[in-house]
Amino acid sequence: MASEKSKILIIGGTGYIGKHIVAASARSGHPTFALVRDTAPSDPSKAQLLQSFKDSGVTLVKGDLYDHESLVKAIKTVDVVISTIGFMQLADQTKIIAAIKEAGNVKRFLPSEFGNDVDRGHAVEPAKSTLAIKVQIRRAIEAEGIPYTYVSSNCFAGYFLPTLGQPGAAGPPTDKVVILGDGNAKVIFVNEDDIGAYTIKAVDDPRTLNKILYLRPPANILSQNELVSLWEKKTGKNFEREYVPEEVVLKQIQESPMPINIFLAMNHSIYVKGDQTNFEIEPSFGVEASELYPDVEYTTVDEYLNRLL
Repeated sequence: MASEKSKILIIGGTGYIGKHIVAASARSGHPTFALVRDTAPSDPSKAQLLQSFKDSGVTLVKGDLYDHESLVKAIKTVDVVISTIGFMQLADQTKIIAAIKEAGNVKRFLPSEFGNDVDRGHAVEPAKSTLAIKVQIRRAIEAEGIPYTYVSSNCFAGYFLPTLGQPGAAGPPTDKVVILGDGNAKVIFVNEDDIGAYTIKAVDDPRTLNKILYLRPPANILSQNELVSLWEKKTGKNFEREYVPEEVVLKQIQESPMPINIFLAMNHSIYVKGDQTNFEIEPSFGVEASELYPDVEYTTVDEYLNRLL
């Protein structure tokens, strides 16, 4: 039986990280199901995405996070549930937990995480409250005794690398780079396709059961200073580095409107506090993906930056 691949239901599969996880699941031969509210949406780009899901063998399941019966029905047909729902809906994952409890057949639940480890961060407000929702969802899963894996994927390469982590920039810097803090905190950048691959590898792996799966590919752990130097080497240019002291960053967070203040507070946690790398992974709570799955040939930061040239 061990050779049979789990059936996977992905909730939020049309979202930013969701579509990479759906693709990885289909590629790896898992029977893959995507929960969708509308199987024939009028939005052409969404319709195209759903068609690509179907073309890769994914089954579209009509259902809704806010319709308990449809949720239970969908969950009863699978072994593993992965939630990739967005920021605004994180708290509503209690509805998935309730449906999993009622269905009674789920071997593993992966809630929507895909960022910093929320139990080990030092985020300031307003990011702190946002991350606290993920913490509450973790505790609710554990309280219900649902088998889980939490995926701490750190920074999405596609989100952070094209601007070298410049908040609000449209592309790579041309002359000046703004660096938060001293620029020496180590940050982890992971390509979205690799996040999908590692996540799907973990669903049937006993080593990731009731653990946090950290994505820390060794070649992708760089400080902002190192990232800028790498880009300088590739472009043959030197950039003026403007360092923003922590107290100025904190002041900017307090004075900025929503949602800019949340992004600034997340950047403070990542680039100033070093929340992705300032702790050791203990076997009692976590495992590291590139050690568990050396066969995944991940995209390095170096390779990723070459695409931007």
